[in-house]
Amino acid sequence: MLPILRVNRNIRTIRRYRTILGVLIKYGFGHFIEQLNIDYYLELGKRIISLGKADKAIERLTQPQRLRMAMEELGPTFIKLGQLLSTRADILPAPYINEFRKLQDKVPAVPTIEIRKHLQDELGAPVDELFAEFRSTPIATASIAQVHLGRLHSGEQVAFKVRRPGIVQTIETDIDILTGLAYLIEQHIEGAKIYNPSGLVNEFRRTITRELNFNLEGRTVERFAANFAEDATVYIPKVFWKFSRETILTMEYIPGIKISELEELRRRGYDLKEIASRGADNFLKQILEHGLFHGDPHPGNLFILPDHVICMLDYGMVGRLGYDLKEQLINLLQALLARDVDSIISQLLYSGELTDDSDLKSLRRDLDEFIDDYYEILLQDIKAGKLLADFIEILVHHHIHLSPDLMLLAKALVTMEGVGRQLDPEFNMIAHLRPFMERIVRERLSPGHMSRDFLKVANAYGALARNLPRDIKEFLNRLNRNQFKIDLEHRGLDRLATDMDRSSNRVSFALIIGSLIVGSSLIIQTDKGPMLFGLPLLGLVGYLIAGLLGLWLAVGILRSGRL
Repeated sequence: MLPILRVNRNIRTIRRYRTILGVLIKYGFGHFIEQLNIDYYLELGKRIISLGKADKAIERLTQPQRLRMAMEELGPTFIKLGQLLSTRADILPAPYINEFRKLQDKVPAVPTIEIRKHLQDELGAPVDELFAEFRSTPIATASIAQVHLGRLHSGEQVAFKVRRPGIVQTIETDIDILTGLAYLIEQHIEGAKIYNPSGLVNEFRRTITRELNFNLEGRTVERFAANFAEDATVYIPKVFWKFSRETILTMEYIPGIKISELEELRRRGYDLKEIASRGADNFLKQILEHGLFHGDPHPGNLFILPDHVICMLDYGMVGRLGYDLKEQLINLLQALLARDVDSIISQLLYSGELTDDSDLKSLRRDLDEFIDDYYEILLQDIKAGKLLADFIEILVHHHIHLSPDLMLLAKALVTMEGVGRQLDPEFNMIAHLRPFMERIVRERLSPGHMSRDFLKVANAYGALARNLPRDIKEFLNRLNRNQFKIDLEHRGLDRLATDMDRSSNRVSFALIIGSLIVGSSLIIQTDKGPMLFGLPLLGLVGYLIAGLLGLWLAVGILRSGRL
């Protein structure tokens, strides 16, 4: 029996398992569930699910549509998971990405009395004492939080983002289940390890844990404010820390115009081309200068204030580019803009994750064709979104997985380009990108930048030289004390152990059935004891039990699909 401690077996989790698996079966994924051997791993005395068939109307839908509907029915954790997966075009095919982008939180609002009680418990005083005004009707509801408007005694209009009570326990239970399912997928679905299901769940756990902590979101807002402190074209709302906690975020309310309300913007005299230009420049600053960017810049999170000032809202999903990752991105962009296949491959080798299935010759051929397709197109005519989509399609084909933050960036960049084209049909993201890249190249060639790089490399080699004698000494000491160890990992044996365990159980079961038949036959020959139809009753009962057990064993073998 495999030690699958990843599957939490408490009653609450078992019930949730039944719900999740039942919904997946409802939407036509029963065959997938059966492959995972869920009942075997949970070690229950009876099956926790009964495999049935999906409704005929559901069966007519595509698989991506059915999976998206299942996620919506399963609630907040799976909706958030789908939204995260919608950024991973390097893992999922386009039909799934397009469907998961449609995922929406459709949940009823938490009653106002519960919200007021939560605010009082967290802030230590009744709502009416803390605030001059608190509006009962939320302006937005989602699976994790809902937003109410209000006013402080000092006069500022504010928005309260309040976490839904009990949501943390629900999400923790679901993530435990997802961890167990990811493990089973890796064990039983051929080829699944290439996509690293366990790694995806761990990434999701990290992302949603940060999103549940509103203190972290508040600090992120202040980092954006510091980054754009000298930029008059961007406004970041103020955080009121006195009225904020881990489950509450109180921010300045911004009564601007949504960037998607084009007619209202025109009526008030705004220059839509100027807004599109400022939005592109501000977003590229987030990426290439600050290394901290808004991960979900859809029109509902972008507001326009007087003088064409852009205000960004909702900082629950952000991307971070450390120094090394930002340098890799810049090098990759340079190679793409220069149409240099060799440089592109070098960056993919350095920053991506090439698997054993990757074929460098085939990769080079596909990249050559990719470059040729865009070679005759003027840079100002290239759509960044289309270029990225084609490039990522090559990565998917060759099983190259880039950093999750880079994939989130790709999605955000496509979203920003779409917003820009709504404002200005002639908008071109490449035209805004080129000046940034040219300035970065000039900075890299400056004496100050080159000296900093040289010092960084020198320090790295100096640290290596200082540590090398100690490491060699430790290595030799371990050899002398016979304490040198090498860890070997046996891959593929878990499935073998499972199959051997199942086979031995079936053999034992068959021996029991055979013994019952032999024993019952001997009893029949004795003609002793209680009789039924002229035959010993005990022998007949033995035959009956053996028959039922044999039928049970046959059904189990047939349902497993392995005779």
